Amino acid sequence: MMIDAGSVKRRSKAETDFSAARQQAGLSITDVADLTGFTERTVKRWENGKTSPKRAVFQILETLQYNPPQPSTPSFTFVDLFAGIGGMRQGFELAGGNCVFTSEWDKFATQTYLANFECSHEIAGDIREIKARDIPEHDVLLAGFPCQPFSIAGVSKKNALNAPHGFRCETQGTLFFDIERILAYHRPAAFLLENVKNLVNHDKGRTFTIISRTLKEKLGYHIFAKIINARSWLPQNRERIFVVGFREPNDFTFDDLQIPDPLQGPNLRTILHPEDGTEPIEKRYTSSKRGKVKDKYTLSDKLWQYLQAYAEKHRRKGNGFGFGLVGPNDIARTLSARYYKDGSEILIKQPRRNPRRLTPRECSRLMGFDRRGEKPFVIPVSDLQAYRQFGNAVAVPVVETVAKHMLPWLPTSQDSGAAVLVAAKEL
Repeated sequence: MMIDAGSVKRRSKAETDFSAARQQAGLSITDVADLTGFTERTVKRWENGKTSPKRAVFQILETLQYNPPQPSTPSFTFVDLFAGIGGMRQGFELAGGNCVFTSEWDKFATQTYLANFECSHEIAGDIREIKARDIPEHDVLLAGFPCQPFSIAGVSKKNALNAPHGFRCETQGTLFFDIERILAYHRPAAFLLENVKNLVNHDKGRTFTIISRTLKEKLGYHIFAKIINARSWLPQNRERIFVVGFREPNDFTFDDLQIPDPLQGPNLRTILHPEDGTEPIEKRYTSSKRGKVKDKYTLSDKLWQYLQAYAEKHRRKGNGFGFGLVGPNDIARTLSARYYKDGSEILIKQPRRNPRRLTPRECSRLMGFDRRGEKPFVIPVSDLQAYRQFGNAVAVPVVETVAKHMLPWLPTSQDSGAAVLVAAKEL
């Protein structure tokens, strides 16, 4: 499939053909320079429309956009704990892994997971009720354990309700210790944990100290932690902490992790419904009239007036509370699990109309679940559940990047992107 230069130009006069192709391929300017062997200065000239690259450059971008390289056979096994809708799994499958066990206690998340992944095993429920010996042997343990007990919003809510948070939250905060007992029993070669940025500062740093000491001193793993913003891959500011651990000492470091320049990352135009007839109709979200987003996602006059009044009240108090009103050329705030309530953190401008919420399809794209040129991520649940699920999910491209960065130290690892890199260097 070839990129239609005419449709690219119609999308944005400010975008060059090259810029649009680069963003659709999910690459930064630095990535393109590394792939093609040209200097960043040259690539920036392509980006600004001052010169045009050879057709071979577009062919590489098209290969990445429409035919993402897939590993032919799994190179390592992993278990997916607190799986949600499979963001961690998707990222590690793209790096060549094979999932051998899944645990998720929410029935609606499980429904979405099963609609998108072929499982040779049943989905286990509450991890607290699962014996470690009943979990298969594996090379890597993945766990995006519940973040609400440690998030800024979650802690604020718990404080307001005079309720415990962090490890004192019995329903979620102690789930880290289930990770501990599984690691202690199976001793996998590596693990990846994901949580909110505030985990580092929660309870004046004591929470993260307990986690670090448990992993290092009690279990003997060599751990590395880094806060990564999904903004480099997706049009959303979403900072999360990723904790990598290896059973054996090695040369792994986050210092050389290749993170694209966030200033060169995609904008919301890349995930919004174009509403110009160029996108297939998805009846749940768009209408037969040139694919316009359905009216149900536009805020009512009452809700829009309330949000404006609420924002003004807090503005007068000097607080930062309010709604996030954005357009196609902007970047969104963090999508949260509360998005279903009023959509206030990400409202899309509409000419001569009240703003609208994102559709669940747009949320899927915003989190990186939908990959251009592939079958759309299946959303079998209600809008309410979909908003919760995507708000709680991990950013898939970030997980994929971390997974591939771990590959040299995983059992029988292989670089699934090698063929594309070789082709690029032959330009």
